[in-house]
Amino acid sequence: MADGSRKGAKTSRLRVSRLSSLSLPCLSAHITASHLLAGLGSGVLSAVLLQPIDLLKTRVQQAGHHSLRRVLAELRDASSQPEARGQPRSFVASLYRGTVPSALRTGFGSALYFAGLNAIRSSAATIPVLSGRASSLSSPSSPSSPSSPTPSSSSLVRLSNTGNLLTGAVARAAAGFVLMPLTIIKVRYESSLYAYRSLAAAASDIARADGLRGFFVGFGATALRDAPYAGLYVLLYEQVKRRLNRWAAAGPSASTSASHVSLSAAAGINFSSAVIAAATCSVVSNPFDAVKTRIQLQPARYRNMLQTARRMLAEEGARSMWDGLALRMSRKAMSSALAWTVYEELIRRADRRWS
Repeated sequence: MADGSRKGAKTSRLRVSRLSSLSLPCLSAHITASHLLAGLGSGVLSAVLLQPIDLLKTRVQQAGHHSLRRVLAELRDASSQPEARGQPRSFVASLYRGTVPSALRTGFGSALYFAGLNAIRSSAATIPVLSGRASSLSSPSSPSSPSSPTPSSSSLVRLSNTGNLLTGAVARAAAGFVLMPLTIIKVRYESSLYAYRSLAAAASDIARADGLRGFFVGFGATALRDAPYAGLYVLLYEQVKRRLNRWAAAGPSASTSASHVSLSAAAGINFSSAVIAAATCSVVSNPFDAVKTRIQLQPARYRNMLQTARRMLAEEGARSMWDGLALRMSRKAMSSALAWTVYEELIRRADRRWS
């Protein structure tokens, strides 16, 4: 026991020595870079793997006939025609149309989102109401109390429910605004209304038709979709993850560590938490996604969020607000599971390296 204590103390001194050898700005830069790279890698991976689902969702929301089968039939018919106006000839290739703008948008969007989320959460951790310290002090016997730590599958900063909700919403809205031009190009690439041959041609066409405003059309609907989605997502993700961590800690294969569960258990917990949170939040935010898609694809016909919603309800009924829901739930569940599991694992590895 004494040898173990001396070994632990020696390890702690080595970690302190390693951290003290780095200046605070240098360490902060390394942490930010870790979150940027982890977000970029996880975002690009999920975007490339799930592009067919994203394209089908856009086509279903664009068409207004609510039928995935009909969209697939149209893609097959188009693939049998000679290649024209930049449209891909093969059916499989047509499912991956728009992969480049999608990977750029999702990759850089995830990088900005995760880096921003980490910075905002780190700042929020200093505020008692957002960090949860106030509730811990008022109820010292609660599971979140420092006196009874729960093993965690994550290296991320822990916040209260309010903190998780607000930080997720703010980080996502900010990243969404910065990446809005790529979002417009991505959606138009995926639709059948445009036949862009390159990103430059798409940007040139949008600028010529609508000017700078064209790159931010539909931002209101996008923000109302993304901010609540991300806020609720982070809240549910952390809640589900906390419960699963407790079950893992109480199970027969629980880790001997007081602060972290095993690597395999952590990946499973993070993956499952992401799937549950993403699927739930997709249902809540789908009407905003349907409205956003119409505005971004046909800005002359759908001028703003309120007018678009009224027109869709009047012409197509309430069902139009749920176009593409199954596809979006599937895509969001899988992309969030991939992105957050990869991101959390990369951050865990980075923390071990710098701690």
